[in-house]
Amino acid sequence: MHEILLPSPGLTLGHYPERPVSERSVLERLAHGAVGWVRQRRYGRISGLDRFVAEVNRHEADVAPLASPALEEKLRGVRFDLVRHGLRDDVVARAFALIREVSRRTLGLRHFDVQVMGGWLMLNGLIAEMETGEGKTLTATLPACTAALAGVPVHIVTVNDYLVKRDANWAEPLCRALGLTVGAITQELDGPARQQAYACDITYCTSNQLVFDYLKDRLTLGRSYSRLQLQMERLGRERERDKALLLRGLCYAIVDEADSVFIDEARTPLIISQEKSALDEQRLYQEALELAGGLQEGQDFMLMERARTVELTPYGKTRVAERAASLGGIWRGKRRQRELVVQALSALHLFVRDRHYIIADGKVQIVDEFTGRVMADRSWERGLHQLIEAKEGCALTSRKETLAKISYQQFFRRYLRLAGMTGTAKEVAGELWAVYGLNVVRVPTHRPIRRVAHPVRVFPTAPEKWQAIVERIAEIHARGRPVLVGTRSVAASEHLSGLLIARKLPHQVLNARQDAHEADLIAAAGERGSIVVATNMAGRGTDIKLAAGVVELGGLHVIATEIHESGRIDRQLFGRGARQGDPGSYEMLLALDDELVRVYGRALLRKLVARSLRANDARPARWLMRSAQDAAEKSHSRIRRGMLKMDEQRRNLLAFSGTSE
Repeated sequence: MHEILLPSPGLTLGHYPERPVSERSVLERLAHGAVGWVRQRRYGRISGLDRFVAEVNRHEADVAPLASPALEEKLRGVRFDLVRHGLRDDVVARAFALIREVSRRTLGLRHFDVQVMGGWLMLNGLIAEMETGEGKTLTATLPACTAALAGVPVHIVTVNDYLVKRDANWAEPLCRALGLTVGAITQELDGPARQQAYACDITYCTSNQLVFDYLKDRLTLGRSYSRLQLQMERLGRERERDKALLLRGLCYAIVDEADSVFIDEARTPLIISQEKSALDEQRLYQEALELAGGLQEGQDFMLMERARTVELTPYGKTRVAERAASLGGIWRGKRRQRELVVQALSALHLFVRDRHYIIADGKVQIVDEFTGRVMADRSWERGLHQLIEAKEGCALTSRKETLAKISYQQFFRRYLRLAGMTGTAKEVAGELWAVYGLNVVRVPTHRPIRRVAHPVRVFPTAPEKWQAIVERIAEIHARGRPVLVGTRSVAASEHLSGLLIARKLPHQVLNARQDAHEADLIAAAGERGSIVVATNMAGRGTDIKLAAGVVELGGLHVIATEIHESGRIDRQLFGRGARQGDPGSYEMLLALDDELVRVYGRALLRKLVARSLRANDARPARWLMRSAQDAAEKSHSRIRRGMLKMDEQRRNLLAFSGTSE
């Protein structure tokens, strides 16, 4: 890289720098696609980085023998050159060598050559696809610390608060030795503490906390915000808005589990809202639920489970109008009555307790379907959340009105420099380039992978599947190997737990309802004979260390009890075992009435496949599973494209009216 202009706040880029986003024309999209193809050809061959790695190794040999004072002098020189010359490869090689040596002295960890390659890729605005267990957290310190030494504010974005705290605490000794500060943004931080964390050289945060804080800044800046105006205020005495800002702009972000953040979570916009006063909403929502409860599926309404939507039939619309006529008030308007009933039908039929949400402390709390974690600060829109509260008999929260709204696609495209790392990006490489301008480059493993895949087993019904899972757990447990069992929901994890209790098999459960001792549970998951039943909480970012003697037994065995809507999530679960050259194995035990197959697989095909299973031929069943998963991924891709298009249209309308988000 040969850049002198650094992506940092200042006179050139302004006090709150970010990239302007504009909609591309058809020709621009074609040109963008061609550029992506050329870049992929250029960066797709990692062998071209051997020269850079050799340069880092040469500089490391020079600094390794130095005493601390001499090393600090070298560090001051590198810092000066980074600010003066920018992120040039020759200066970056010296920085990487110093960070590597300081890491060895403070953390006891030296970056492998493949991690140096991954660090260079991320510093150059690419996605490094690194196999699970290859040390992405350590790899990220190379580009993050190098950019921070150059004066660039760095955001390291990860998928949950647990990883934010863990990674920030872990990296702090290294950063402190380099003269850098580290902040961690978690849900409980108040405004001043958040400002202090964002003022650090490197800030660890989750994607949703980061986006919400950005939206708060947009509200603080106001609709008439301009970079020049903010710069003038900063130079003058009127600095109230400047002092209220949380972030220092969108300079450089390294996104961990990039495919999860950029792809899986991109179907839901992030919204800042405020409470909206309403009269007697309890009665209104109860009426909506009672009215919806009297309607019949197929006759009055159709459920579209793939899109998670409900549509009233013409007959259903007539029935709703007839039944609403006697209610009066807001029910007189046809549009409003239909909207209320459709939302009530969604609450009754599409949102399931202990799968999509849990009840905790008398409140409805959304469970993230990709991470398995509670999203305590999130709620559904347009009265759906209140309808679910009424369905469950919980106290109603006030409805919200939207103050600011943005999608992940629009937000992350505003970074001056964006990079990422993940173990599962190849399937969505095209979308990552088309939306974010990010190429994916595969990084080789440090050691050969010793992960053994067992054949997929498919059963006609869920009870047969669960019984086979219990037998398989007992078999592996008897050998002394630790077992990790992945489930898709809180309900499924607790159902399996009940079966294991009946079988007198000692185990631990990790889900959105039982997460208080997550760190301790994960620490013990690699012990001899351990059994852990977990939702997706034990997926991305979970590093299970094997206890003494477990390697000789074959390492961790992972069992998947359902396929996910993306094969990437399945691969993340399997990646909890056989990490960094350790042995391990995985298998999938599935049923034809699993949710994904029921929603995305045709009923007639399921019947035909069930016959083949009875004839001891599992091949059609495996094909059906892959077909259902492929259909789910295509459906979600269409939803993301549609949301991005709507986002761009909305922005164009706001621009036409002279306003912004």
